[in-house]
Parts: sequence; structure tokens; C-alpha cells
Amino acid sequence: LERTKGSEILFGVAPCGLALAQARRALFRLFLKEPRGGSAGPVRAELALQAAARGVPVLHVPGRALDTLCRGRPHQGVCLEAAPLPFKSLRDAEEPQHGHGGSGSRQLLWLVLEHIQDPMNLGALLRSAYFMGVDRVVATHSNSCPLTPIVSKASAGAMEVFDVYSTDDLQGFLKAKSAEGWEVVGTVSRPEDVEDVPVISCSEFRWDKPVIVVIGSEGEGLSLETQLQCHRMLAIPPGRALHPGIDSLNVSVAAGIFLHSICSQKRRHGD
Repeated sequence: LERTKGSEILFGVAPCGLALAQARRALFRLFLKEPRGGSAGPVRAELALQAAARGVPVLHVPGRALDTLCRGRPHQGVCLEAAPLPFKSLRDAEEPQHGHGGSGSRQLLWLVLEHIQDPMNLGALLRSAYFMGVDRVVATHSNSCPLTPIVSKASAGAMEVFDVYSTDDLQGFLKAKSAEGWEVVGTVSRPEDVEDVPVISCSEFRWDKPVIVVIGSEGEGLSLETQLQCHRMLAIPPGRALHPGIDSLNVSVAAGIFLHSICSQKRRHGD
């Protein structure tokens, strides 16, 4: 199956369905697994209708052709050829209004990702951020995973509905937000690794202003330069004495715990 130049292959029901529904990308062709016994099933039939409504050609192909298109990944009988989805530029972003604690305005929570390189982790982070009500996700442009089909699948399609911004100057961005009155909160797996920034348990965090939560890379955590832009660092206290080598959490799991802890504060103390 020849591909449109520059296209990529989304796979899985949620990413393909949401990409069709949102139409944030150029869409070229929808590939559906050939039905057995003449019936495509309700999910694939609905996707075919969505594609037809968008003017996207629908091709019914053998399952092995779908396996080849998405290189053996779990496609659930659905692939979609589409243009890549780029990061959005912060320079083009409309700045949402933010209010401070008692003003009655909705409290804002942004998630910043420094050098997340694993597409499965990035997808899981986006899924958690979308579910927990994070207002904006900003990733570093360099040394970070792009918004690939694997990220979309790992996000259960959240990437298709949730804008992801990027910055070339993370420290400058955090400094500017801090000057605007935002609290910048870093995260750390080992509190003893942090110098010059106070570290508290995520359960002790209280907020009364817009908050940026900064998550570091899988291997290194937050860079020292980024740590020094943080007002506080949050840690997740372990439930037992830990063996060396298994003394930290997966980055996307840790982010989910941090976000839940902070968002529960939002629900208790916010609007």
C-alpha cells in the first residue's frame, strides 16, 4: 500500500476515531480490516461513516495489511493515514485568564514536561493530564519525543483532542510565568538529590494561585537549571524501605499521583 508523502499511520479505534472526529490533521485514507461474514461490526461501521462524512476514502484490507501498515502494533482492525500532528507554539497561544485564590476565577494547572523521550510515557502522561483536568501541557522541544502515532495510542486518543505546546527555552518560560504570579512546582523521586529548593510530600501541598507542575525525564529527572526555577519540589513518600534500583516510580505513574494529589486540593479549596 503506497503512502502519501510525509504521512504517518495512526492505529487503534480511539486514536483513529478521535482524529476523524476532530479533524485537526489532514486525513488521507481510513483502512479497515475486511469483515468476516459480510458484517464490519458497529464500531468499524461508525468509523466508515465518519470517514465518508469527512470525504476520507475507506479501504477494506486483510488484517496482515494492517499489521504491515502499523508494524505489528495493536491496531484493533483500524488504521488511518494522516498528516503528523505538530506541537503548538506557545508564541501562538491565546493566554487564558487566570485568577488568584479568592477572585472566584477558575484555578489553572499546567503540566510541563522536560525531555520525556519514551512515547509510551508521553502518551500515558497526556492521558492522565486530560483526565485530571490539566489546562495545558507544555513539552521541551529538544530531546523530547514527538507526537507520534504510538503516543496517540498510548494516550487512548487524548493526543487527538488535547493541544500540546512546546518551548525552546524552558527556564525562560518558567521564569516568565513565575513573574506573572504562577507557582512553579518541581517533582523529585529522591528528596536527598535536591539542593537549595524546599521539598515537601505531595500530600502536604496547598495552593492559592495558578500552578505549573514540572516533570523531569525518565532517567535524569529535572535538570539542575530547571530545579532552580522551582519554588518548591514535591515528592511521593514510599510505603516501605526500598531496595536500590527499584526506589522510584515510572514517570507517568508518578505524574498521575502528583496530579491527583494536586487536583484533590483544587476540588477542596477551589471552585
